[in-house]
Amino acid sequence: MMEWLQAPEHAYWVDLGVAVGGRLLGALILLLIGLRLARALGQWIGVRLQNSQLESTAAMFLGKVVLVIMQVILLLAVVQLLGVPVSSMFAVLGAAGLAIGLAMKDSLSNIASGIMLVTLRPFQVNDLVTINGVTGKVEMVSIFQTRLRGADNQLITLPNALITNDSIINLTPDTMRRIELVIGIGYGDDIDRARSIAVAIMQADPRILKDPAPNVMVYALAESSVNLGVRCHVGNADYFATKCELTEAIKKHYDDAGISIPFPQRELRIINVGNPQPGQPLAVAKAS
Repeated sequence: MMEWLQAPEHAYWVDLGVAVGGRLLGALILLLIGLRLARALGQWIGVRLQNSQLESTAAMFLGKVVLVIMQVILLLAVVQLLGVPVSSMFAVLGAAGLAIGLAMKDSLSNIASGIMLVTLRPFQVNDLVTINGVTGKVEMVSIFQTRLRGADNQLITLPNALITNDSIINLTPDTMRRIELVIGIGYGDDIDRARSIAVAIMQADPRILKDPAPNVMVYALAESSVNLGVRCHVGNADYFATKCELTEAIKKHYDDAGISIPFPQRELRIINVGNPQPGQPLAVAKAS
């Protein structure tokens, strides 16, 4: 056996196998250790960025970008250890990158939009926003997508490109929001009395801010009602509950005060003309 291995034609293949096996083993060890180190270093950098003066959304985003860059560098090191020339690798990656870029233009658009979100900062993590018709608290801004947590605790995932191409309503920067209700009263009801009742309800609620002062204005003389605009300001956290309870309180107080809240009605008149034969339709007047 030893004589067979020491033969010139066989020794070459043995040396080649040992060399290739050593390279493969070294590349595998480098890949496993490198992935662990890259992940640990990426997490450490992310924590350091979040503890710095950098805004939390940008820190989270940059931490993920750093992790991806380190993984790419690790991949190039593994390829070079296997004996593949780096210059040739760059040429192949350049050609493949062009093809992949054309095929993944939507994903690249999400990456560009993610960079815009971090740079322009229309919102931050924990901000309450309305995007594309959905409202939720921002949980994470990643390279490709943004996660929101809805009011019913549902997880909402939006592609970054969709966010930058749509309107963004940030409900967090101001410390207060305006509640606006449109309440209709009958034409025979006293407007001043209805106004004083609504204002008294708002002034008695401690959640409603005194400045700006709550007010009630006549919005429109509608088809079947006089529409009053009931407006007040509350803190962001109290918006939804206060709006619902204010609507209920106004309805109950108006009922007690005899102030009607009309709704559209139609009156149908049927006129019997002569003695119609069986099966002949009756003459019907227009609804009023």
